[in-house]
Amino acid sequence: MRIRLLAAAALLTICLTPGVASADATLFLGRNSAGDDRAVVRGLAVGVSLLVVGFEFEYANAGEDPTLLRPSLRTTSGNVFAQTFGLPFQLYATTGAGMYRERLGADQETAFALNNGGGVKINLAGPLRARIDYRIFSLRGNPKHKNVQRIYTGINLAF
Repeated sequence: MRIRLLAAAALLTICLTPGVASADATLFLGRNSAGDDRAVVRGLAVGVSLLVVGFEFEYANAGEDPTLLRPSLRTTSGNVFAQTFGLPFQLYATTGAGMYRERLGADQETAFALNNGGGVKINLAGPLRARIDYRIFSLRGNPKHKNVQRIYTGINLAF
């Protein structure tokens, strides 16, 4: 009886002790690709993680090019990710949902977007890390391109 009570108290202590949470922010530069079009994309991601699972908010914008008939694409999304830990780098897989706005001249489409992807965060020095990310976006509604791929590299600050 005493051992059971001690084990229950230990389990309760472990469950009620707050876990170590970490946060990070990434400034990135990359390319959106849809068919043969390639547009420079700039963005910001801010996330928080609890060891293996985390959440992230991301904003990205690629400018319009009317001469190539390439629309601008602005995305915002909330993502959940699973990542490795305890290594000099973190591999992660992510999925999320949000909104997008595509604009070309006077034409504009705003609708729902889903994304899936993954990447790696590589330790550089102290809290600085390099981040490489690949995503596939599925744009709902009537955009010029329904499936957009994005690859980017960025500087990540862990805090």
